Parts: sequence; C-alpha cells; structure tokens
Amino acid sequence: MELSFLLDRFSEPVLLAGFGLFVGVVFGLSAQRSSFCLRAATVEFARGQLGPRMAVWLLTFSTAVIWVQGARLAGLFRPDEARMMAVAGSWSGAIIGGLMFGAGMVLARGCSGRLLVLAATGNLRSVVSGLVFAVTAQMALHGWLAPLRGWLAGLWTTPEGRNIDLMGALALPDTAGLTLGLALAALALWLAMRNAIGWSVLVFASGVGFAVALGWVLTFSLSQQAFDPVSITSATFSGPSANTLMFFLTEGAVLDFDIGLVPGVFLGAFLGAAAKGELRLQGFDGESQMRRSLGGAVLMGFGAMLAGGCAIGAGVTGGSIFVATAWLALLCMWIGAVATDFLVDQAGRGVMAGAQN
Repeated sequence: MELSFLLDRFSEPVLLAGFGLFVGVVFGLSAQRSSFCLRAATVEFARGQLGPRMAVWLLTFSTAVIWVQGARLAGLFRPDEARMMAVAGSWSGAIIGGLMFGAGMVLARGCSGRLLVLAATGNLRSVVSGLVFAVTAQMALHGWLAPLRGWLAGLWTTPEGRNIDLMGALALPDTAGLTLGLALAALALWLAMRNAIGWSVLVFASGVGFAVALGWVLTFSLSQQAFDPVSITSATFSGPSANTLMFFLTEGAVLDFDIGLVPGVFLGAFLGAAAKGELRLQGFDGESQMRRSLGGAVLMGFGAMLAGGCAIGAGVTGGSIFVATAWLALLCMWIGAVATDFLVDQAGRGVMAGAQN
C-alpha cells in the first residue's frame, strides 16, 4: 500500500492515530447496526439456541478470518510480524483470564467492546461499567494488580519468547485459514437464513470483521515505510481502553493506533444510533444490577489483560491470525460465559419461579 503521500504530510504518530480512528469508526458503526455481541451469542448457546446473535457473531468472526487470510495470501500482511504473535503467549493466562472475562461479560451484560458501543448510544450503565473496566485493566497492566497478573501469566507460557501460529504448528497448507473462514461463513449464512436475518444486518456484521482486517493491513503497511518501529496491531479494547484513559489523564502520552481506536468506535456507534433514532439515556435498573455490572467489569478488566485480549482482541483479532493462546482464550470465554449463565441467570430464574409457585 502506497503511504508516502500521507507520510509526507503527517507525522507517524498522527497517522497511526488516524488509522485507529478510521478503523474504530468502521467497527463502531458496524457493531452498533448489527448488534454484534459475543455475550449475546454465548447466552443463546447456553439456552440451547442457535439464533440471530449466534449467526451475527459467527459471520463477524468468519469475515475477519477471510479478509485477514486473504490479505496474507495477497502479500498485504504478514501475521508473524504482528505484536501479539511476536511476544510470548501465556497458556495459563488464556485459561484463567478467558474464564474470568467470560463470566464478567455475562454479569455486565456485554463485553468491553459492546459496552463502548452502548455507551455511545446513551447507556449510562455501560459508561460506568466501561470506566471500571478501563481502570481495572490499567491496574492490571501497570498498577497494583500487575504483580498478580504477571505471576498468573508466568505459570505456563509459550516457548522461545513467541506465541504459536496454529496453522504452522499443525503443518496446515497456506489456504487452510481461508478455507476455514469460508466454511464458517457458509454456516453463519445458513443460520442467518434460518433466523430470517435481514441483509443489512449481515452486511454490518461483516463490516465488524472487515474492520479487524483493515487494522492489520493499515498498521502493517505503515510499518514497512515508517522510519520508527510501528506496532502491527488491530481492534482490541483491553490495552487501548487503559491507554486511552491515561492519555486524557496524564501529560506526556503519545498518539498511536490505540488512542485513535476507542474514540473512533464511540463516534461510529454514535453516528449509527443517531441515524436510526436509537439515542436514548438509560441507567441502572436497581442496586443489584449495579453491583452485578460493576463486578462483571472488574472481572473483564483483569481477565482481558491476563488473557492477552478481550472478546474482540483475542476472540476475533487474534483468532483471525491463528494465535494459539487467542484461540484458547476465546474457548475459555465461551466456557466461562455459558457456565455463568447456567449458574447465575438460569438458576436464578428457577429459584424465582419456585418461590412464586
């Protein structure tokens, strides 16, 4: 990708932040209009359904895999140079953090990315929960919780100081990732037809996955032409939420992709909600919901930093380049979410029904 024109006119940090803003707007608009949410998909699955939320999540995931693997085959992106592939991964962090994050997103009624999208529409519950998530993530990254996170992550790590490429480890052909993405997309479209999902929702669900691929390609392309080292990354909301919070609270913070991403998602979701007349103020329904949401936000904040990413960062962005610990974290997020729905929500309904009888 030819970027010399932009590099001649903007500094590299400004250009990185601009890329993050652009990717964030595409992501936020698409996520808001498609109601993309991993938590909703896991709850459907836990209740024995393969409904519209599952179809939307699966289409987003498969679209990200198709676009990213297609870009890799076309020479537009090299996954082995991505930040999350170039550093050591943590098996223990993926397991423990994934379980925590999955439980937290059910309690908070949305993953970190979904909370940001809902906050842009006027949902004050998501604003408060999102801030708690960001503060907890920052504490786990550089604050009081950092030693605990480091100890848990260090229990079981990948060898040789790098993460593991699943396709390489399994000796799969170069086209295996693209083939898997196409197969998952076919399954998603079958579920969409069975649930009578409109084409506009499907287009926007695909847009979320496309935004992930866009982030990978843009940051990779800049890294090939920039003078200073550029971190090759894409959409995720654990580290960026913490970094964005500190950017606005402290002096000396520098612009990068993460700093543009979070405001971009907020802006895109706001524009999507405004266009559909879906902007409205909403708050907590009561004290119990507030305790539940804030507790879930804490679990997500710590869990995401321990797992190496959130439901988007590990679950879609890391999954699209076949980072081994990201796939494990995603599996554990599903397990944690399904178990929490069984033990908290479904069991709670059973107790209430029994009391009424």
